[in-house]
Amino acid sequence: MLRIFRSSVLGERFIRKTFSFSAVAAKKFVIKDHYEFDQKVINSENPVIVNFHAEWCDPCKILTPKMAELLGPSEEIDLAIVDVDNNADLVQTFEVKAVPAVLAFRNGVVVDKFIGLVDANMIESLIGKLAKKK
Repeated sequence: MLRIFRSSVLGERFIRKTFSFSAVAAKKFVIKDHYEFDQKVINSENPVIVNFHAEWCDPCKILTPKMAELLGPSEEIDLAIVDVDNNADLVQTFEVKAVPAVLAFRNGVVVDKFIGLVDANMIESLIGKLAKKK
């Protein structure tokens, strides 16, 4: 987040880059290929929620920011974003038939999933399940 401040003493504007708490705490990855998926999801020590989405998908445009917001205060769960148009091999591997599709991974294994736009309670329930077990 960039903020522009005006100094009353100097009469000049200056820009300060600041981060909200959620931007610092959330570990959000944009997955670019299968290798990166293996490194950041399969081999992760933290549970990871993987969001398969597409830029042209209107429900995805609602779900992705909502998930990032709900995961913001959590330091123990990571969020990985996979663009289905750029990662056909991952779409095929995990048999994603519709977007948005959300898979929850723990120790490299899918432990839960849902498809489509869901309410915040369902996302919080998924986060709660992942946060409880280590």
